[in-house]
Amino acid sequence: MLDRIVASRVWVGLLLVSFVCGAVSGGAAEKPVFKAGENGAYTFDTGVLRGTLCAGGKSSGLTSVMHIPTGTRLDGGSGIFGYYRLLATDKRYGRMGWDLPGKSRLLADGAVEITVAAAEDRPFEMVAVYRWNDPVTLDLETTIKPSANLSKFEVFLASYCSEALPDPYICAQGGSGGNRQTRFLLAERSLGDWLMFPRDKALAPMIGDGRWTKEPYPVTWKVERPLMLPIAFRRGADAAPAFLVMAPREDCCAVSTPYQGESHYSLYLSLFGRDIKAGESAQARVRFVVTTDRADNDIMKRWREFFMQFDAGER
Repeated sequence: MLDRIVASRVWVGLLLVSFVCGAVSGGAAEKPVFKAGENGAYTFDTGVLRGTLCAGGKSSGLTSVMHIPTGTRLDGGSGIFGYYRLLATDKRYGRMGWDLPGKSRLLADGAVEITVAAAEDRPFEMVAVYRWNDPVTLDLETTIKPSANLSKFEVFLASYCSEALPDPYICAQGGSGGNRQTRFLLAERSLGDWLMFPRDKALAPMIGDGRWTKEPYPVTWKVERPLMLPIAFRRGADAAPAFLVMAPREDCCAVSTPYQGESHYSLYLSLFGRDIKAGESAQARVRFVVTTDRADNDIMKRWREFFMQFDAGER
């Protein structure tokens, strides 16, 4: 009986705290949104992150991204979450994904939708939706609608960070004696120049099927140990924030990076990596998060939050 009384009082106390916090904050905070800018671009200011999507009307992702509290420029090169290569078995569609002609529009909830239509040499439509989840979290959903069968189709999504974030970490399988342990592996120069961590060993033939020999900028990947989870991040000095990327296992077939300090300062997610039949519709979801917490536990907490939302069907 006493236990029930105590539990009841605790529950009432939690309700009161929740009510008071809601009254102070004015209820649930509204999610950040994109706003229409000039020349087909969209701007954002979440209070923590500020920048541009589709600068110059191109599908090159987010650019001029500033972390406001620390004054850190996060993007470099060709931007964050840009569509770089569209690949299939021994095939590459176009030169750069961000050069493909696309139409964009601002959705009612403040998200941005970009549609790349099918073409004679590109037998699929691609639809991308960029949507803010909170001031430090952006979700990107990619939908592929093919008009012909696609063999081991792959969307290579690129994020180029600034030199403030030189250290790439991958959630790879590690340990010794056959033990599988979750750990974040620093991609040091001793591992190789260009490192690809597949979801499993069965993907090795796909990586070597000729798709990466196509011009421009062919790449010879060193296929590394398999992923434990499709999570990677970049960070630098203590004052700089960390830039995290993640995806559900079934949506991401590999994570790639150059070695620590290499001048591209990039992270790549390979999406799909499977056959998609004509007439089907396939989707892949990814997320980036910016955090100043350097603890691995915080990164895993962000992953669990993403997984719970994804598992609950919030697509």
